[in-house]
Amino acid sequence: MNRIRFTRPAASPNETKPVVADAPVMVEPKPAPAEPPVPSGGISREDRELIEQVQSRLLSESNAVNNGRDPEYLNRRIATLVNEQLEMSGRVVSERERMRLARLSQAEMLGFGPLEPLLSDESITEIMVNGPDQIWIEREGRLVETNARFADENHVRRIIDRIISPLGRRCDETMPMVDARLPDGSRVNAIIPPLCLNGPSLTIRKFFKHPLSGADLVRRGSATPELIEFLRACVLGRLNVIVSGGTGTGKTTLLNVLSSFIPEDERIITIENAAELQLQQRHVITLESRPANIEGRNEIGIRELVVNALRMRPDRIVVGECRAGESLDMLQAMNTGHDGSMTTLHANSPRDALHRMETMVMMAGMDLPIRAIREQISSAINIIVQLERMQDGSRRITHVSELTGLGSEAITMSDLFVFQRQGIHEGRIVGRMVPTGIRPRFMERLQQLNITLPPQVFGVAPMGRG
Repeated sequence: MNRIRFTRPAASPNETKPVVADAPVMVEPKPAPAEPPVPSGGISREDRELIEQVQSRLLSESNAVNNGRDPEYLNRRIATLVNEQLEMSGRVVSERERMRLARLSQAEMLGFGPLEPLLSDESITEIMVNGPDQIWIEREGRLVETNARFADENHVRRIIDRIISPLGRRCDETMPMVDARLPDGSRVNAIIPPLCLNGPSLTIRKFFKHPLSGADLVRRGSATPELIEFLRACVLGRLNVIVSGGTGTGKTTLLNVLSSFIPEDERIITIENAAELQLQQRHVITLESRPANIEGRNEIGIRELVVNALRMRPDRIVVGECRAGESLDMLQAMNTGHDGSMTTLHANSPRDALHRMETMVMMAGMDLPIRAIREQISSAINIIVQLERMQDGSRRITHVSELTGLGSEAITMSDLFVFQRQGIHEGRIVGRMVPTGIRPRFMERLQQLNITLPPQVFGVAPMGRG
């Protein structure tokens, strides 16, 4: 069997320090300006007035309304109106400034306002709006405050409405928090007063245009080539895998990578609260839960979708995240012929993942004895892959553990790979996933499927080498 090949990751470039503007030098005393200087990414009062005038004219035009579904027409018309409004006001600007104002107006009227340049920056993985005056981003695992600003709380609310309205959702006093997604698949959470005292809050987990591969994880230092080869063998061998980790550790990213190893000729059903998985296979059915309507009715949760998926002749079931009673249905699916299924859950260690799984099964309301629950878990799950976000912001696989059986009191596990921390170099944690030397119990199963792994994957030197 052909094994995947990886090049060793190159050393990451030195992190550039943010440029901090020098403090202004006061040459002579002057009266205070009418308004404070606008930070980069903000909108001046003059620009704001221009945008409002252009928007007013656009809304008054019947052609614009009739062509409201044609973004190209609207973008061209907005650019034309910006030019006309500048001439009417007598404001003289350069061609570059005209283009900037046109883009700014288009973003305010058709896009997501000050968030637009942040959404187009592929180096940004998360955007966090803490009211109108604070917009933070995550880049390379580190949080940085930007200079972008909203005009006021109403401006934030308009952008929230623009995101969720096409989805038939609402965010108001009767329903003050909502989960949604942008057209590109990015995950959005919004919460507004009275639940959020800081003003409207918006969190956007960006969607990668190009899904990461196993080789990408190796280059980023999240895994080793040997570990990726091992995980690929586990997926091909139809082992049931749990990806565990805290918030923002990269669970969905890793689940995407693992799912990419599923053969093309298998029928895959994915189940998520908000569709994030980016499977590249052709035979994929994507199911998404539905929240309750304004009357609190017609909710369809993950559990109902898991039950329905069993009637759809799946070869694999991939659940984006187990949070509650659907864990029991997932375990039963794994134990009844749907091998090779995968899911994620929130936990800080493989052992914590088992405890959390027990708790979630209890939430199904079946009143099962704890022994029966542990029997279900130990017979269904083969591998737990633990993720952690380190102090330097990097995301690493820290454990790969095999469930080996059920003891008298608890489920037994063996660590197959563990992260060995070696120190800190230039502010970055240095370490590597190393095999423990334990041979998994499922190796015979892999061999029966003609899936072979070289001995060095498990830290054993090849025959004939000293």
